[in-house]
Amino acid sequence: MNKTYILLFFLCVAIQACVAQEAKSNKWIWGPSIGWQYQSGNFLKASGWGLFAPNDHQYIKIDAGANFTWMRDQSTVIPELGLTYYVSTKLIFPFIKAEVTPYTVTPKVGIGLLSIIDLGIGYGFDTRTKDNFKPIQGFTGSVSLNIPLNFHLQ
Repeated sequence: MNKTYILLFFLCVAIQACVAQEAKSNKWIWGPSIGWQYQSGNFLKASGWGLFAPNDHQYIKIDAGANFTWMRDQSTVIPELGLTYYVSTKLIFPFIKAEVTPYTVTPKVGIGLLSIIDLGIGYGFDTRTKDNFKPIQGFTGSVSLNIPLNFHLQ
């Protein structure tokens, strides 16, 4: 297995562990997420996330997970880190997001329904093509379900 994958996997686990620990002491909301994304192909996304409020009107979410796909007659798992900034806390949360994998950088914009269901669009920039795989780049669309495990009111 590639050393980059192993390093990114442990980095994702460490970040998620830190987020979960901080969540217990700093009133973070945290939980798992599952979703779908199209970017040069279909991906199933699974991650853990932590959400906090830097002020009374905005939220920041940090997530670490993996993208699963079947392309070119092979299954592939690609680790991913994401940062989402929700610019409003009304029923509809507009957001800007950045996702980073070993192969792409993908900025997105979108809307979230109370940050539980997120719909995003963006453009992925190929930073390095995976061996025996096609470039992952171009326009992207995604939907995700974020399940809060410790929801509370501020």
